[in-house]
Amino acid sequence: MHAWPASEVPALPGKGRDLRIHDTSTDGLVTLAPGPVARIYVCGITPYDATHMGHAATYNAFDLVQRVWLDTKRQVHYVQNVTDVDDPLLERAVRDGIDWEGLAERETALFREDMTALRMLPPQHYIGAVEAIPGIVPLVERLRDTGAAYELDGDIYFSVEADPHFGSVSNLDAAAMRLLSAERGGDPDRPGKKNPLDPMLWMAAREGEPSWDGGSLGQGRPGWHIECVAIALDHLGMGFDVQGGGSDLAFPHHEMGASHAQTLTGDFPMAKAYVHAGMVALDGEKMSKSKGNLVFVSQLRRDGVDPAAIRLALLAHHYRADWEWTDQVLADAVARLGRWRAAVSRPDGPSAEALVEEIREALANDLDAPAALAAVDRWAARQDTDGGTDIGAPGVVSRAVDSLLGVAL
Repeated sequence: MHAWPASEVPALPGKGRDLRIHDTSTDGLVTLAPGPVARIYVCGITPYDATHMGHAATYNAFDLVQRVWLDTKRQVHYVQNVTDVDDPLLERAVRDGIDWEGLAERETALFREDMTALRMLPPQHYIGAVEAIPGIVPLVERLRDTGAAYELDGDIYFSVEADPHFGSVSNLDAAAMRLLSAERGGDPDRPGKKNPLDPMLWMAAREGEPSWDGGSLGQGRPGWHIECVAIALDHLGMGFDVQGGGSDLAFPHHEMGASHAQTLTGDFPMAKAYVHAGMVALDGEKMSKSKGNLVFVSQLRRDGVDPAAIRLALLAHHYRADWEWTDQVLADAVARLGRWRAAVSRPDGPSAEALVEEIREALANDLDAPAALAAVDRWAARQDTDGGTDIGAPGVVSRAVDSLLGVAL
């Protein structure tokens, strides 16, 4: 599966700072100091509907992570999956009377278009669950053969008790885990499971649903969590720098994935930091496909909204914050974009060297994009009221905003 084209990231003078970021597993800030190549895995979409603002906010957060690392003169090895077979996708295809593969291909293509328009840097490896199945099957077989997994009516479940570190990502108690498991794709009440929290690794073939040859596992398809584990281990290995996604993935998805990987390898932890973006709401409720309360990036683009304004609307909120999309949020972003473009359209202006360092410091401090935007606002205000004599300063600002914030002026 191919990703989307990369926009150019302008090189800036000097060097950025190492990233301090909130790690869910420790509930505190950690300083990430990767080697020459920083490694990040971000969980991708289940392509049964278009990219909404909640998706965009999440991918914007991890795009900033990449830009901070690139500014430290590191390379970035970024991997993202596409869950191109799963219950929600199959259910939507049945509801709409269309082929599930065609639905997945259509919505994945639209996602690529949205990411390109928003100038999100693409992953080096963009892997679908279906194409990962040959690598998933032997992992499930290993877990089963070592006693870390068991069969139940043809399905294969992972035993969470096989991992002594289970629970260390989300740090939730068993009662909270059980509630979230039921809400987020698990089946804690299924009779016969050794532990209600045990997640499915391999689902035996169901009538009328797609299935693949699982070798000794039989016909079926993979569970959600093992998909990401297989892809991450194949392309990044253990101990990669950041595991990323929305806050609703901390449990069960990232918790279970970490346990799968740690049990398979005997190493701990799967990732050095588990980083989670906040949720975006509309009309007082979390924006989600199941609720249908969505604002789509593609629809805004069709309505003529500049993608740079959409990106500024996202950047106006701290990545870990839960916030609400409103017409005013977008109007404010459109106005800000106009002020910034006017400010950099002049041949000279106030010195920009300090501004570049302010943006760097803000982003290195747990991706504080609102502080970075405020710094650019102050420079633009000085340009508007006092001007300046630094020839080329507007160009420096334009390149910095593009390089570090992904906004083309």
